[in-house]
Amino acid sequence: MVEFALLAPALLIMMFGVLQVGIALQNYNALRSLTADVSRYAMVQYQTGNNLSPSQLRAFARNQALGAPYLMTSDRLRVTVEEADTQRVAGAKEIEIALSYRIYSLLGFADIEAPTIDYQRAIFLVDSSAA
Repeated sequence: MVEFALLAPALLIMMFGVLQVGIALQNYNALRSLTADVSRYAMVQYQTGNNLSPSQLRAFARNQALGAPYLMTSDRLRVTVEEADTQRVAGAKEIEIALSYRIYSLLGFADIEAPTIDYQRAIFLVDSSAA
């Protein structure tokens, strides 16, 4: 019984650590999927003649993140949308989206902070009428 009392805290931390990794992977995949949704939305809007500003795309990304299926927490999410300084593809408008999310920590009782997950990608908007 004494041995279990000595090992129980380590076993609990390892078990919660495995759950923490699962939560981190789910949040990383949510960020990837969210940037894909924002990219799709921006491309469709651009091709219909609606040239959205970075602040409009930022608001769309934040609204999508707070709703289903992502259900992220607003105070843990940071969204940055900017036009690229250097346009890498001729005939396309490049926009950079970067998301940062601080995941919920299951290991707070052991003074282990949860990491912040970052994901970024470029969005290339091509006017289909110009082709």
